[in-house]
Amino acid sequence: MAAAPTARQAATAVASGSHGHPVHHAHLAALLNPSPRSPPLPLPLRRRHLPLSLPAASRLAASFPPLPLLLALLSALRLLPSPPPPRPFDALIKSYASLSSSLAAAALAFARSAGYAPSLLAYNAVLLALSDASLPSARSFLADTMLRDGVAPNVYTYNILVRALCARGHREEALGVVEDDMRAAGCAPNVVTYNTLVAAFCRAGEVDGAERLVGVMREGGVRPGLVTFNTVVNGLCKAGRMGDARKMFDGMVSEGLAPDGVSYNTLLSGYCKAGCLHEALAVFAEMSQKGVVPDVVTFTSLIHAMCRAGNLERAVALVGQMRERGLRMNEITFTALIDGLCKNGFLDDALLALKEMKECGIKPSVVCYNALINGYCKLGRMDEARELTNEMEAKGVKPDVVTYSTILSGYCKIGDTDSAFELNRKMLKKGVVPDAITYSSLIRGLCEERRLSDACELFEEMLQLGLRPDEFTYTTLIDGHCKEGNIEKALSLHDEMIKKGVLPDVVTYSVLIDGLSKSSRTKEAQRLLFKLYYEDPVPDNIKYDALMHCCRKAEFKSVVALLKGFSMKGLMNEADKVYQSMLDREWKLDGSVYSVLIHGHCWGKNVMKALSFHKEMLRCGFPPDSTSTIPLVRGLFEEGLTGEADTVIQELLNCCSLADAETSKALIDLNRKEGNMDAVVDVLCGMARGGLLPSRG
Repeated sequence: MAAAPTARQAATAVASGSHGHPVHHAHLAALLNPSPRSPPLPLPLRRRHLPLSLPAASRLAASFPPLPLLLALLSALRLLPSPPPPRPFDALIKSYASLSSSLAAAALAFARSAGYAPSLLAYNAVLLALSDASLPSARSFLADTMLRDGVAPNVYTYNILVRALCARGHREEALGVVEDDMRAAGCAPNVVTYNTLVAAFCRAGEVDGAERLVGVMREGGVRPGLVTFNTVVNGLCKAGRMGDARKMFDGMVSEGLAPDGVSYNTLLSGYCKAGCLHEALAVFAEMSQKGVVPDVVTFTSLIHAMCRAGNLERAVALVGQMRERGLRMNEITFTALIDGLCKNGFLDDALLALKEMKECGIKPSVVCYNALINGYCKLGRMDEARELTNEMEAKGVKPDVVTYSTILSGYCKIGDTDSAFELNRKMLKKGVVPDAITYSSLIRGLCEERRLSDACELFEEMLQLGLRPDEFTYTTLIDGHCKEGNIEKALSLHDEMIKKGVLPDVVTYSVLIDGLSKSSRTKEAQRLLFKLYYEDPVPDNIKYDALMHCCRKAEFKSVVALLKGFSMKGLMNEADKVYQSMLDREWKLDGSVYSVLIHGHCWGKNVMKALSFHKEMLRCGFPPDSTSTIPLVRGLFEEGLTGEADTVIQELLNCCSLADAETSKALIDLNRKEGNMDAVVDVLCGMARGGLLPSRG
């Protein structure tokens, strides 16, 4: 009697092609190299074990070497009367797909070579495993193996490839699969296909492309779902396009979809990050009215926003509401509260919050420690800040570049640049690479000590390391040169930052206006600051009024910063000319432009001019905001224009529909009737701090 073949001999016999398709040698290599920890051979499979269920196959695949297991299954199948169970190898192939893409591909090839055709589901499982491991292998499997085996891909097959391409940032290629490959195969994309693409475009910041895809979905007869809308709303929020995000959110409702907790949290978080507290609170009230229960994410967003706005009283009240609802603060919530308390100088309260956090069994993260370190540094308690880094390391929390930069900046603010540079050397020894903020802090410290040449050397070192200076770095150096009387160098840095795509902010322009004015060069300040992107020298005979027409390449944000700069310095004639130049160029203005002008003219005691800009703002469809309206109300009262003030107040209150504001509205109404205008302004200011009035963010 002939001896039984060994496992290797049996595999070779299968691979010879006697049963159908040959097994590629790479697949056999995978099969013939079982884990050394696996048992030598499985018990023979019996007829009663067939067909294998997925749980049983998963247990076997995890416990026994692949080749003997596959051979045992093959032997058991050959003992069965005809016909064998359908797709007998599918369960094992799917099980191997969760363990190893190469084993899954090998098992599929083994089944084919043994004369058993796996199902499309098994092919999709292998494709999914391959797509996670190697995109070229996945492409090859779909284009070669599946087509060679006569397996027609379905929409789920293509979705696997689209997902893999999007995950690796190949959005256009994924779009090509949908528009070309799927169309050629007669396979229509479904909502999952489009959602995958929409999410990829949003992650890349290409929200316009995502919105176009939603249009393509509709054209193809695929109805956008809740996930689609939530994804686009999130993308718009991240892009700071809150008006468009709200429209998209409302569009979801108009299409008969009910926004869920994710929908509301996304919109609310967007408003919070944009500093629009009134709108965030309105969303908070709306979700409660619609029966959507706020969760820890909702409250954390609001608490963080209130802390950032300095409204700690409201932040603490929100913490109380969380507890009333039985919601536990998490690490992010505690960190937001601690950060807010530290930034506003309430370090002792922050330490109490830290104590409570630890008592709840929540370990502080590096972000939490950094917030506390910032609190110590703001108060000049540098030794305690350094001690906290020791505690971090003892707790296994590694200080990062933010940790060191915060302490380093603290030293610079108290004029101890020697300690700052000593700490910089220490962070380098620990392998923490300084970033642009580190260098900016050191440069600021040197400029504060009037060591401008050292600051310039450090700036050059920063550039050589490939670190990109921001507007803070440039403004610090511009300020340093202005204080030294070197206006030409300051203006040269201004031009350099613009050419490098770093837009000056209001502080930059305030520094330059100050420097030029102190040098008795006010007209030159007007001429050269208006120049912005004008690259050629400004002719001596050019008229001041015509300068803005030369600014063809000016960025809107930069011009608004210049507008704010002039307004802050009380140069409202210049600010008005910037506004006129924006109109002449037919730029699409936003509410912030009018808000700056109203505020500036109020402080300049030109209340009627401010009122005219207020009316123009309303005419253009922009709602009033607290930043500009409260100074306007105060100015109108001071001028005795009570009727106009009442109208402006009513216009502002009409934009506030929050239930929390009703008490404040009643107080305003009472004080208006009694002529107590100071009290009216005080209540309005309190409402603004509490997020009960709209703001520009």
